Amino acid sequence: MAHAFHPTSLREYDIRGLVGDTLTDADARAIGRSFGTIVRRAGGSRVAVGYDGRESSPGFEAELVAGLNAAGVDAVRIGVGPTPMLYYSVYELGCDAGVMITGSHNPPAYNGFKMLLADRPFFGDDIRTLGEMAAAGDWDTGNGGSSKVDIMDRYVDRLLQDFDADTPFTIAWDCGNGVAGPVVEKLVKRLPGTHHVLFADIDGRFPNHHPDPTEEKNLVDLKRVVLEKGCDFGVAFDGDADRLGAVDGQGRVVWGDQLLGILAEPVLQAVPGGTIIADVKASQALYDRIAELGGTPLMWKTGHSLIKAKMKEVDSPLAGEMSGHIFFKHQWYGFDDGIYAAVRLIRTVAQLGGSLTALKDAMPVMVNTPELRFQSSEDRKFAVVAEVLARLKAAGATVNETDGARVTTPEGWWLLRASNTQDVLVARVEARDQAGLERLQGELNAALAASGVAPVAVVGH
Repeated sequence: MAHAFHPTSLREYDIRGLVGDTLTDADARAIGRSFGTIVRRAGGSRVAVGYDGRESSPGFEAELVAGLNAAGVDAVRIGVGPTPMLYYSVYELGCDAGVMITGSHNPPAYNGFKMLLADRPFFGDDIRTLGEMAAAGDWDTGNGGSSKVDIMDRYVDRLLQDFDADTPFTIAWDCGNGVAGPVVEKLVKRLPGTHHVLFADIDGRFPNHHPDPTEEKNLVDLKRVVLEKGCDFGVAFDGDADRLGAVDGQGRVVWGDQLLGILAEPVLQAVPGGTIIADVKASQALYDRIAELGGTPLMWKTGHSLIKAKMKEVDSPLAGEMSGHIFFKHQWYGFDDGIYAAVRLIRTVAQLGGSLTALKDAMPVMVNTPELRFQSSEDRKFAVVAEVLARLKAAGATVNETDGARVTTPEGWWLLRASNTQDVLVARVEARDQAGLERLQGELNAALAASGVAPVAVVGH
């Protein structure tokens, strides 16, 4: 026996595809069989399994468990819940690995699989090896068992374990009909203050808005409730609750790098000189702020698995991405958890004076674009970045090559990188004023045009 996956489904950080087309029940069973074999050959025997609220997830979960069992591995089934609850269960239940069935923030017709092996992310070469094992039918055979564990209450207890704030904030929580809802409803009953929970019912069709808090259009409902109810601030989660979005009391978005700059302050008080990691899309203002607080800023590649691996390497207490993935090792496990990050935000705002609005006001004024995306084929996207880099080097530009090309000038910087998860080029531009932004975006557009990629209009916020 052997199994071939659709070539587009094996991604850098996870396995993901269009249900019934590039991702099928047979794929789910083969993932279980291959991953179970990997776990067993590493000396393990128990894998925690969780799934999100998509309509295809229960069926995929059953097939995945069947595959794990056929490889001789026991499945510990925690049911519906956030991806970070699945990660937590691996630690709490002493499992050897974990698999989360989730399409994250993708449209309802998509789904996928995120994996954890022991205490490290399973990505890149790991996923490629899994695909090669399936194609070769290189599988162990056995007769594993299956058990169900309700871990949500324990997870909520752990979220609150170190909670020490007593400020009675008024907070809006937008769960976006993703899997954050039931956890947040339990959580807010135990927090001080007044809480307004939006769209807590799990519904994989996402009827109210798409669950991606990095796109401002998805925060309209949250902003409205914050202003109508006079909230101190609001928080929002993506479909599987491993990412956090936030708005202040005036309804202004507090972007991922800005959140990281706020959250870093008490962490660096507890861990003086600690290395705080952010991805290449983050503002220069963040790296300056970390240094100002006595920390060691480290720019790293975009991607939650890459960030987690780097955290282990340099013993970082905190890391984050523009996309809202925030990773606490300080008082936590080092994985990305949007709900835990929200709890830490409440603690931090209380500690730093009680106003997220004031913290936002105090930030340096920078003009920047949102994440810009340019359609590009799988093979061409990396070639474009290589061409741009070659021309920049020949011109003597100041370029950071950590992840693509980040070009720094006296006015600011621009970034061009190839996405690891989609057929797109990703760019971002930041400057101290609008005129500088327009000049820098002109540089970016010229670099793209020289490689045959159409430019985009200048935008900023």
